[in-house]
Amino acid sequence: MDLSTVELTPEQQAFQQEVRAFLDEIVTEEVHEHERRTGDGFNEGVHLALGSRGWLFPAWPVSDGGAGLDRVCQRILALELSRREVPMVTHSTTGLVWSAVELSADPELAARLKPEVAAGRVRFCLGYSDPEGGSDIAGATLRAVRDGDEWVLNGSKLWTTGAHNCQYTFLITRTDPEAPKHKGLTMFLVPLDSPGVEIQAIRTYGGERTNAVYYTDVHVSDTYRMGDVNAGWATLQGPLSAEHGAGRPDDGLSDIGMTMGTREFEAAIDAAARWAKRTTRPDGTLVADDPAFLDRLGHLVVETEAIRVTPGPMGRNKSSLSYIAGIAELIDMVGPEALLAHGSEGAIEDGVIDYAHRFAQGTATYGGTTEVFKGMIAQHVLGLPRLNLPGSKAWVR
Repeated sequence: MDLSTVELTPEQQAFQQEVRAFLDEIVTEEVHEHERRTGDGFNEGVHLALGSRGWLFPAWPVSDGGAGLDRVCQRILALELSRREVPMVTHSTTGLVWSAVELSADPELAARLKPEVAAGRVRFCLGYSDPEGGSDIAGATLRAVRDGDEWVLNGSKLWTTGAHNCQYTFLITRTDPEAPKHKGLTMFLVPLDSPGVEIQAIRTYGGERTNAVYYTDVHVSDTYRMGDVNAGWATLQGPLSAEHGAGRPDDGLSDIGMTMGTREFEAAIDAAARWAKRTTRPDGTLVADDPAFLDRLGHLVVETEAIRVTPGPMGRNKSSLSYIAGIAELIDMVGPEALLAHGSEGAIEDGVIDYAHRFAQGTATYGGTTEVFKGMIAQHVLGLPRLNLPGSKAWVR
């Protein structure tokens, strides 16, 4: 493994400065305050500004609305967006869906949407989880019934993050309830302004907003069908695999692991270290001079490094599980001040540790639960047989 530093060319250094200057203009305190208030993972002004530069899909050719950047400049851009804490959740879901749109959508529809997606005016969310289905996406029960050149949708989805800021949802439906579980599914790209679509907010402990979306006699043209009828599981596999970490470029410029909340965890650790340098114990000694505190803090720093270099689904699970355990230990080390939230008097660096603690809890769910990834590791990495528990569904011919 080559761990050497990438030496930037003068052109790449100039691009880095260009990105930093542009983000100075568009990522204001108002943007961060909007995110704290809404938990949207999205800011329309920033999103459209990035789209105007071709930076939403920077690898796309300029003729397609991208920026035609080389891999190093793509990485520079990604790192700067992360460092500025730019809300990118809706951008991420849009990218996941677009791969399926290019492969499976009606060509005329894809051609019409592509420049709008590149500009940021069209965005996609994921309509996967049924209320009673948990992580069992293939157990979808939302019904799609054909009616001539249209389909009629009835049912609901949970955890459709970003639906209130998107124009379409990538929706998995049950089109043949008599077929085996994975065989009777069909995917649609459903316009969210369709009559009968209702979006309701769900607020998480971490402050994020996700949504429940209800479909009542929603009529969708067959033009919006993605892939073949009853072949939705195959259509879904590309975006689902990408969400689970597959398909990353193997050129040494991508993150090794699928990290969940590492940025928030590291920010909390850094804030605790600065707090320790200015805070005294009752006996007058600095917290930063306490060997026990330093030993525990050092352990957490090592954990963040281990997270970054643990690959694939193992890294996804380690990042979440280590983060949840580590932020709890950090709060124990600092004490009650760590739980003061943003805006509270005496909050450490305006509540960064409290936020990291609340955000940590959701990382066990995002992009597939840690239990789902444990199953993936067992089957696909360790080669173990699939676990069948008492009460598991069995499909009988």
